[in-house]
Amino acid sequence: MRALIWLIGIFALAVGVAMIAGVNDGYVLVVLSPWRAQISLNLFIVLLVAGVLLIHLLLRVLTRTLALPSRVAQWRERRRRERAEKALYGAINALFEGRFSQSLKSASAAYAAAEGSSMAALVAARAAHGLQDQARYREWLDHAAEQGKDSEVARLMTEAELAIESRQFDVASARLAQLREGGHKHIAMLRLESEVALALGRWEELLHILRQLLKHKALTAEQAAPGLRQAHVERMKQLAADPAALAEYWRAIPAEELRDRGLLEGALPLLARAGCAALARAQTERLLEERWDSGLARLYAYCAESVDEARACLHNAETWLERQPRDAGLLFALGQLCRRTELWGKAQSYLEASLGLKPAVDTHLALAHLFDTLERRDDAQRHYRAAAERVAGGAAV
Repeated sequence: MRALIWLIGIFALAVGVAMIAGVNDGYVLVVLSPWRAQISLNLFIVLLVAGVLLIHLLLRVLTRTLALPSRVAQWRERRRRERAEKALYGAINALFEGRFSQSLKSASAAYAAAEGSSMAALVAARAAHGLQDQARYREWLDHAAEQGKDSEVARLMTEAELAIESRQFDVASARLAQLREGGHKHIAMLRLESEVALALGRWEELLHILRQLLKHKALTAEQAAPGLRQAHVERMKQLAADPAALAEYWRAIPAEELRDRGLLEGALPLLARAGCAALARAQTERLLEERWDSGLARLYAYCAESVDEARACLHNAETWLERQPRDAGLLFALGQLCRRTELWGKAQSYLEASLGLKPAVDTHLALAHLFDTLERRDDAQRHYRAAAERVAGGAAV
């Protein structure tokens, strides 16, 4: 529609010009002594317009001719960039495919075509690392470092990640420290820091990092639980020689982290050896009431530090036994609590019932200790031998 309107407009203009030219009888007199020239006004206008157009055309040709060298240079630069981008794309694709030799070759070509590209250098470094070529790996990292501050974060992250893959955790820690000094603190960096802290046994640092990842929703509670559990248990092992410090540490653990049954299972023996297991009794009972767990019930006897506490725990455990009459873990805990309260007959009965349901090394040992107390040496030796045989056979504790 627009083209039709333009066409009609042009024809209308042509008709108008023709009509004006038809009634125009003016002329132009050009005098250049001793010559005189007289031409019609219409012809003069035509020559004037043609002259202006010709001059404009000549100027454009001249401008383009003068600009030709720069245009050629731009074309060559564009071609060079296209070759570099194509080579870099091929390098990245080959890297993801696991073809490290081809990736290194393409990345080298991209680096040369781009006259120094931090991205190409980092891809080449990853490919060299995949080939276990440490010399070229260091060489390409040096090339990446030459590109200045713009690529520094990418280079340090790459070095840290690849150092972790190579189990060079001290190197990874140093690179991550450089990033922290630069004010960087993003999710990917926190993930790497958590791996380094775990590998180097920096348990308090690991707890801090995992809590940050949880806060930023970079980890679910289920994903963070194993790391939090291990960090807490290992830190408690470090504090085991100082009962006061261990008790203070346990009290400082957030309530949501104490809901981890695995944490309680790992912590109860440590707390018991330090004389602090009563601190975990209420939480243990709460979790068992919420959802039964035979493994946690097996450790319930650790919660009793005194005879009075053992009697209270025994009362709770016998109440649970009404609901869980064939739970080997609960029967084991009942046997241990009866030993603490010197109910020898009931202790033997509970422990033998547990052993009948689920043979275990610690049950044999508990019976052996019980028979030692009762001076039944033959029975004690029989259970010691049974425990040793199970350990030698690789049976579960």
